[in-house]
Amino acid sequence: MRVVVLLGAPGAGKGTQAPLLADRLGIPVVATGDLFRAAVRDHTPLGTQAKRYMDAGQLVPDEITIGLLLDRLGQPDAAGGAILDGFPRTGVQAQALDAVLAERDSSVAVAVLVDVPAEELVRRLSGRWICRAAGHPYHEISSPPRVTGRCDIDGSELYQRPDDQPETIHARMAQQLGALDEVIAHYREAHLLRTVDGLQPIDIVSSAVAAAVDAAGVGR
Repeated sequence: MRVVVLLGAPGAGKGTQAPLLADRLGIPVVATGDLFRAAVRDHTPLGTQAKRYMDAGQLVPDEITIGLLLDRLGQPDAAGGAILDGFPRTGVQAQALDAVLAERDSSVAVAVLVDVPAEELVRRLSGRWICRAAGHPYHEISSPPRVTGRCDIDGSELYQRPDDQPETIHARMAQQLGALDEVIAHYREAHLLRTVDGLQPIDIVSSAVAAAVDAAGVGR
């Protein structure tokens, strides 16, 4: 089983790169957020346990998350491997992942970090705006309105949600980047870390991610 870990802070572009890499390698993307939603929707035993924590606004314990992950990796489409997006999030989770994969005579083949400076991440994440009338989304960088501050569709005022304001993003980023640094250190010490410059255009980043994976001997 070829397990690729895709690392990066929110806004780094992992969500864009993961499916591109999956198409290239012929293996699925496994995102923990999707696993939680599917398990809760299907009322699985682990999903029922996870829902209790999610409804209380608490983090789902690692043992439940890893159980969901192992169930997913046991499905036929993941027989040849998977790309992990969103896990591990901490050094403890990275160690736990190593242990459960070893029990299956498998391991992480490579961890690819899409590296973007914190200030650029804040700029990307704080560029989102919503129209008041119908919630049409815009982004200052990727999809700006024709008239600043006005919706192209209905002309209503654009506003920014509290979660998208720079001050909120700075605070959230500080917490998330600390945990990400633990994971980066884990894979660096294991000589599995490859770093890609996430400031480049999407196609250049995609080629660099593919090259990093190829260099690790992961391919079709």
